[in-house]
Amino acid sequence: MLVGLQGSGKTTTAGKLANLLRKEGKKPLLVACDVYRPAAIKQLEVVGKQLNIPVFSNETSKDVVHIARQAMSAAMSKLNDVIILDTAGRLHIDEALMDELKNLKKNMKPHEVLLVVDSMTGQDAVNVAEKFNTEVGIDGVVLTKLDGDTRGGAALSVKNVTGKPIKFAATGEKLSDIEVFHPDRMAQRILGMGDILSIIEKAEESFDIEQAEKLEKQLKKKELDLDDYLLQLRQVKKMGSFSSLLKMIPGMNQFKDLKVDDKEFEKIEAIICSMTKAEKRNTKLLNASRRQRIAKGSGTTVQDINKFIQSFEMTQKMMKKMQNNKGGMKKLLNGIDENTLKNFKF
Repeated sequence: MLVGLQGSGKTTTAGKLANLLRKEGKKPLLVACDVYRPAAIKQLEVVGKQLNIPVFSNETSKDVVHIARQAMSAAMSKLNDVIILDTAGRLHIDEALMDELKNLKKNMKPHEVLLVVDSMTGQDAVNVAEKFNTEVGIDGVVLTKLDGDTRGGAALSVKNVTGKPIKFAATGEKLSDIEVFHPDRMAQRILGMGDILSIIEKAEESFDIEQAEKLEKQLKKKELDLDDYLLQLRQVKKMGSFSSLLKMIPGMNQFKDLKVDDKEFEKIEAIICSMTKAEKRNTKLLNASRRQRIAKGSGTTVQDINKFIQSFEMTQKMMKKMQNNKGGMKKLLNGIDENTLKNFKF
């Protein structure tokens, strides 16, 4: 049973949790128990459709206990082994909300009541957690929007005030952007030390090993081309937003002005897809007229293409040096100053 204020991300979190549980072999059922907010049921149904996970709803009833009991019967008949109740929220905590949640909990006896908290709200998140724990009783916390400017300092206070564990962390907008909460890793992020273990786990989950090995063999035989570049770009995109990944890399916090706009990568993908096979293999073919054609086809400008090709050719040179240099990346990057890194566009 998910509880929390309106706008904390409960409905999206319900979908993310269902997706995570399905990866572990479960058969979840999402249940729409928010009968007040306009389009709340529709939002959950859209999330369920995107994930291909069933959603139970009853738009003719306002009795959430009745809806939850109907969902229980439906789950048993369809062999769903996990039910996730998406409950109503309010802009502020009020007595009517708490009474409804207490009644739902009393009648349905959920195995876990998880409080969904917006980590961007800082001290307010702590106050909300304390109130919900006192009034309803929670078993754990889900922190959302950890991909924002916050490093998650609210996590420490929420745990201290409620005495309940933080179980999950939502780290992005995609329905796959949720992970089991690891206190030691969050502490490293708060201190600006990065989170390499989480990057490794995301990579293991997202990367196609066979494809990666095939690409490695190709790169040993030939120079990196734009088809290879696009393949790697799409693999990395599966791991989540680039801005959230950068925050996990140790040492990146020292580059305060380093910004990564994920829309830039969509632009790069459009540019590459607007090229011919020959152009992808050899960027030297890209004369003025070809660049104008690609700009029209990708909805970008010739200046965008010039910047990308310049940075891609820089990447090609770095890859060549890595192949020829047994010292590897550490030796290669030794001596690159902060300004060079800031000016480098992916």
